[in-house]
Amino acid sequence: MSNVIALNPPHRRLDHDTRLAAVLDCFAHGRRDKDNVFWLKENAELLNVLETSGQRVGSAALETYAEYYQDLQGKLEFFPQYYRFLFSIALDLEALGLGGDQAKKMGQWIVDHDLVQSELSDLQRAEACRLLARVGAAPVIDPGLNDRLHRFINHSPTFALPNKKAAYELTHIIFYLSEYGRHDPHVSDRAVESLHYVGILAMLEKNADLLAEVCISLKFAGAVVPQEWQDWIVAHRASAIWSECPDAMDDYHEYFMCDWYTQLQGGPAFHGFNSFENVAVHTTRYQTSPLRTLSETLLGIDRRYADDHKLQRMTVDLPDDVYDAVSFAEKSSPYFGSFFANFARTDFSVQFN
Repeated sequence: MSNVIALNPPHRRLDHDTRLAAVLDCFAHGRRDKDNVFWLKENAELLNVLETSGQRVGSAALETYAEYYQDLQGKLEFFPQYYRFLFSIALDLEALGLGGDQAKKMGQWIVDHDLVQSELSDLQRAEACRLLARVGAAPVIDPGLNDRLHRFINHSPTFALPNKKAAYELTHIIFYLSEYGRHDPHVSDRAVESLHYVGILAMLEKNADLLAEVCISLKFAGAVVPQEWQDWIVAHRASAIWSECPDAMDDYHEYFMCDWYTQLQGGPAFHGFNSFENVAVHTTRYQTSPLRTLSETLLGIDRRYADDHKLQRMTVDLPDDVYDAVSFAEKSSPYFGSFFANFARTDFSVQFN
């Protein structure tokens, strides 16, 4: 037969247990040395995603961490500065089904050595308290901690301006106050407004990592997640490409956050991972940042307008793709009007002598 058509078969999808075993093996053994702090960060985040989304992880997959788990208490004693990563790994491995009682012993050691007092920020103290609560340990802590966290997230104007540190602290505070969706964090309408402001900025910047964290936070807070944001995250996640080439600067965290949100919505875990050989993930990089262009436009005009009619007049000269992004963000959130009033600094008038 002279005419032969060669077909490229589609990637074979791994079943749930095999896929999670491959993902855990990749991050436990295929990317970084176990003494690297970034190994701790990646693996703590991976296990946290699986545990908080209620995934079933087979015993064979968890065995990849068995030897490391047995040495966790010793590592804690030598590396107390990394106690939150190490403690989180122990807690999540046990919660996912790896037998043992390392976490309780580690929690008591952390309390006995008062490690929470070594933290500089309320955010880190909140995370430590959340972790210790999982084993019933109670550190001595400032009783005003939660009040300060709520005061911070309630100040929505803070979050209408680009500030990555503040934005990620907002989402993480919601994670900790809600115990990752396990109970009502009792956040105010102003805190929900703050989350929308960050979500709008993330959408204008095309920052999938931050937008996914906002959507997760809204879900944990019991608030409505804009459908437009959900659809964008799902599409962005689906475009990710896994490869066999190691890369210290890949997009694993962004992929984790997008996948975490889809898992919380009932989707399969790491559905795009299909090979034990894959060790790096790369997501779509967008050519333009509408947020940057919009900011530069605002900087270059004498007056800034907050009402919808004048906003349309002001944005008419923006490039088409930027204008489309602004219009999309406006339609996606009921808080866009108040966001833009703060973003455009309409309440500030500064005179210099």
